[in-house]
Amino acid sequence: MRYSPEALIAFVEAASAGSFSAAARKLRKSQSTISSAIANLEADLGLSLFDRQSRHPVLTAHGKRVLSHVQEILAASERLDALAIRLAGQIETRLTFVLSDTYQPTHHETMLNRFEQRYPDIEFECLIAEDEDVIDLLQTGRAHIGMLEVQPGYPPDISFARLPEQTEMALFVSGAHPLATEAEVTPEKLSTIRQLSLNTYTRRDNPKPQGLTWSAPSYLMLLEMAEQGFGWAMLPRWMVKQFGHNKLIELSSRGWPKIISVDAVWSKNTPPGPAGRWLLDQLINGADRTM
Repeated sequence: MRYSPEALIAFVEAASAGSFSAAARKLRKSQSTISSAIANLEADLGLSLFDRQSRHPVLTAHGKRVLSHVQEILAASERLDALAIRLAGQIETRLTFVLSDTYQPTHHETMLNRFEQRYPDIEFECLIAEDEDVIDLLQTGRAHIGMLEVQPGYPPDISFARLPEQTEMALFVSGAHPLATEAEVTPEKLSTIRQLSLNTYTRRDNPKPQGLTWSAPSYLMLLEMAEQGFGWAMLPRWMVKQFGHNKLIELSSRGWPKIISVDAVWSKNTPPGPAGRWLLDQLINGADRTM
């Protein structure tokens, strides 16, 4: 490739994030590294990709046209890497898989049984994380494949694919909670009652829910707190059914329950090996796929 892959990725991320500093944070690089990479790309192309006169860099007309081509180049490069991995057939010795509690594991046991039969010698590790924590585990190399609730956007070094399964999120309280007797609860009423809110490590910098909140880093912990009557919580329906001990009541409220789609995600920089690719195929194409 004539142009540095790092420069192409820096350009795409800067265009997506709206600033070089935001791109640097997502790519875990210094701002000067991102600026230099984009400047080198502009020099190689002989074009100005960003107008730097305003507070934040803005794509030029040339930059907008180049962006779609760069995205195609990166997508083609990823497909080539995936093909090379499949053709090489060199099985990885370890695979770390990050699950989201938003995913209803209907076929999870069947899939793992197939995986164990096909790759009996691989060291397999399963983690639980949500949202940007999943992305962080992939970007740091701590995990190889992740699953999470569909995000508004992904960093350019992260690949994703929509899974066929969906899950439902609903509002729950303990049967002994005062809200449990309400026929329908308005959002205004909910804002006056303690919410049990998910608070992962990366969510700590995000805006907090309005009103009084207690938080926990996992949905299972929120479920236990709701069972004890500490407040209402947004929880996966499948989890309440499987682990709720019949202690929780689903609230009726406008806009709930909500259908949640789930993505499989993996790193473009350190893509999964053949075993990981097989697992991704099962997730993306469905567990009924034959071995």
